[in-house]
Amino acid sequence: MASTRDRIIALFVANEDTYLSGQAISEQLNISRTAVWKQINILKKDGYQVDAIPNKGYRIISTPDKLSENTLQWGLDTKWLGKTIHHYPTIDSTQTKANALAYEGAPHGTIVVADKQEAGRGRMNRQWFSDNNQGIWLSIILRPSVLPFQAPQFTLLVGTILAEVLTKETDVAVKIKWPNDLFIGNYKVAGILTEMQAEQDTVHHLVVGIGINVNQTRTRFDTSIQTKATSLREATGTIYSRIILIQQILRSFEAEYENFIKQGFNPIKTKWEQRAYKLNEWVTYYTNNQKAEGKIKGIQEDGALLVERIDKQITALYSAEIDW
Repeated sequence: MASTRDRIIALFVANEDTYLSGQAISEQLNISRTAVWKQINILKKDGYQVDAIPNKGYRIISTPDKLSENTLQWGLDTKWLGKTIHHYPTIDSTQTKANALAYEGAPHGTIVVADKQEAGRGRMNRQWFSDNNQGIWLSIILRPSVLPFQAPQFTLLVGTILAEVLTKETDVAVKIKWPNDLFIGNYKVAGILTEMQAEQDTVHHLVVGIGINVNQTRTRFDTSIQTKATSLREATGTIYSRIILIQQILRSFEAEYENFIKQGFNPIKTKWEQRAYKLNEWVTYYTNNQKAEGKIKGIQEDGALLVERIDKQITALYSAEIDW
């Protein structure tokens, strides 16, 4: 059931250019006039500019460009994704918090988002530099009815979603580097971390972490990654609304997730390969401390990277260090 906050936001969105009286809001939402007044003050505190005229009512004349539960809900027309949002100005890791909430029973589609992360992490517990409010740092709790071996498919699914949304929003080609990074040119712009809690034949929950460099300038990156990372701003010269980007990602995520559950992985495999970083190019890779060369050919349904070796044989890589 939608919260009072969600319902009053939806009411204002549906009546964007209209004044709504306190009585009309009270009657439509079946809440007291005092509750209406409290909700209006919450919006004001969050940075919304509210025009209030006696005997006429309230109208939202501007919305703040800052992340919060309210601003992310404003105009978000998803059915189940993001109906519960936990926002933190600063947190150790959205991924850690989302996992804790998932264990506590947080519903499918719950979002954890932060302005800053003090201990952001990526794949293989590598550090993710996100101690700034210029990027998107969020985690999504999912409870899919799938088998554990399908979990890697979700990382590939999210990669295609992010690549499509970011390419559309920036008009710059965003490529997917196996297994979980997104690149603009030869620079990393985003990363994905999928974690699972499961038994042998049952997935209890997945937590999908997404980190996107949005408005950072190169000097804001840690010196260790300044020659490796980029942001949407660095790539295009444009400053982007994190709210709009997150909402677009959530809309696309919900639709593509539902298609994936209905249609299976093949459509995702096709999309992934269309946006694959260095597809049909030669790379050097290391498995079990053995060095080899191969040409990137695509992916398998289980998430393995397909590489064509010099002898024309196709090898599936499940875990490898690749010299891109």
